[in-house]
Amino acid sequence: MNPLERGAIVLASLALSAGLIALLSGFFTSRDQGSVSISSSVTGHRFRNLGDAVLKPGQRHPAYDSRPPTSGAHLPEPVTRDQVQLNEDQVLQALAAGDVVIAYGGRQPPAGLTTLARALAPPFTPALAAAGQTVILERRPRTVGLIGLAWAHILRARSPTDPRLREFAAFWLGRGASRARGL
Repeated sequence: MNPLERGAIVLASLALSAGLIALLSGFFTSRDQGSVSISSSVTGHRFRNLGDAVLKPGQRHPAYDSRPPTSGAHLPEPVTRDQVQLNEDQVLQALAAGDVVIAYGGRQPPAGLTTLARALAPPFTPALAAAGQTVILERRPRTVGLIGLAWAHILRARSPTDPRLREFAAFWLGRGASRARGL
């Protein structure tokens, strides 16, 4: 091999190595979530975390800073069904566990909402709700559009096809009161 060929091989090897390093650096950097801020289009409107203290029967509920409430002291009342109207204690219990609640105003969920919920989590069961691993559809009279609820966060959407609603539910599912403290 003559010196010209040897030089060409060394140059090509260096160029290939530099290109591979640049490619892999971009690949791994794009997956580094450590320094990336999470946009409000995914997290929704953030409310102060009012804690998840358990009230005793007969004890007064505190003033919540959002409607529907997204955090705060409540009676531990499990959600046993979805597609029904829930009380504040059930909503807060579900959110504290890590469930995402999506409220709608009609008698039935709007077209596509059940499909969206099932694309994000298994079908509702009380056990999944207690574990904070499901999307609960809630009938909430007089609701215009849809309201996505997660611990200390709300997202309002016009329809189940709003990509922000899917992102919101996917991001918050499983992040209840204990996991939301660090965000």
